[in-house]
Amino acid sequence: MTGTVFVSGGSGYIAGFLIRQLIDAGWMVHTSIRDLAKEGAVRASLSVENSKLKFFAADLTNDAGWAEAMAGCSHVAHVASPLPTDAPKHEDELIVPARDGALRALKAAKAAGVKRFVMTSSMAAIAYGHGGTKSVFTEADWTDPTSPDAYAYVRSKTIAERAARDWVAADGGDMEFCTVNPSLVLGPLQSGDFSTSLEAIKKLLEGSMPGMPNLGFGIVDVRDVADMHVRCLTAPNMAGERFICSGPFLMMDRVAAILREGLGPQARKVPKLKLPNWLVRIAARFDPVISQVIGELGKRRESPATHAREVLGWVPRPATESILDTARDMIRLGIVKV
Repeated sequence: MTGTVFVSGGSGYIAGFLIRQLIDAGWMVHTSIRDLAKEGAVRASLSVENSKLKFFAADLTNDAGWAEAMAGCSHVAHVASPLPTDAPKHEDELIVPARDGALRALKAAKAAGVKRFVMTSSMAAIAYGHGGTKSVFTEADWTDPTSPDAYAYVRSKTIAERAARDWVAADGGDMEFCTVNPSLVLGPLQSGDFSTSLEAIKKLLEGSMPGMPNLGFGIVDVRDVADMHVRCLTAPNMAGERFICSGPFLMMDRVAAILREGLGPQARKVPKLKLPNWLVRIAARFDPVISQVIGELGKRRESPATHAREVLGWVPRPATESILDTARDMIRLGIVKV
C-alpha cells in the first residue's frame, strides 16, 4: 500500500530517514519545515527523487500551513517535537509546542480526511515517575508527569501523547491513531546538523566528561525507528496501538567499552573512570543539563519491544552497530576531533 503521506518536521533526524524509506517504498511525501528558505539544504541532505517530495511551511506553534500540507494525504506521521540540548528556562517552552503541535496536526488531519495518524511519542511518556522499585516497562505503563523524576522533556512527551489520545477519543471519528515510543535514538548521520539524542556519544568521543556517570538508556537505531513508523502506516488494525521502540538498555560504561572495542585509537579520549554519584550531584548544582537527569543515577529502565515484534514483525539491529555508526559518522563529518 502506498499513497500520499505527510511527515511533519522534515529537517529532523528521524523524519529524514522516514522520508527516505517512504519514497523508496513508492510513497509521495509532503513534509513541513518552519522556513522554506531552508528547503534547498534539506533536499540536498535527504537526497531523494525531487518529484516525490513537496515542502510546506508549518510550525508547531501556529495554525498556518497545516491544512495545505495535508491536502490530498491519506496518512500522517507526526514526528516533529522540540528536543533541546539545554534545559529550557521554563518547561512550557517544550510542553506547549509539543502538546499544541500534536493537536494542530490532528485537527488538520481530520479535516483533510486522513485515514491513519502515526505520532512519534517517546519512552519518556512510559518509564518515568514510577519510584525506584520498577525497572521493566510495557506499553501499558504511563509516566507520572507530576513526579520529580519527570523533567521538562519527559513532561512534554507525556502530556502531548495524553492530549493526542484524549482528542482522538473525543473527536477523532474513524481516523486510526497510534504511537511509536522510541528510547534514545542513535545511528548514522547525513550531515553535521545532528540530533540532540546523539549528544551522549559526542561527549564520550571528545572526552569532555572526566568520567562516566552511573546512567543508562535504552538504545534504538534511527533506521529502525523509521522502519517502525512505516510499518505502523501500513499494517492493518492500528487504531489505539502503542509501540515501545527500543533495543537493549545499556549503562554508559558499556557504551564506552563498545566505542573502545570498535574504534581502537579513535576512541582514545573516551573516559574509563566511573564518576561516583555524590560527585555527579555536586556537578548538577552548576550544570542545568546534568540537574535534569540527576534522578536517573543508577536506575534501569528495561523496555522490551515484544509487542512490536509480535504485531509488526519489527526486529531492531544490534545496539553495537548503532553506537559505532554514530561515532564513525561524527568523526567523518568533523563533529568530533579524535
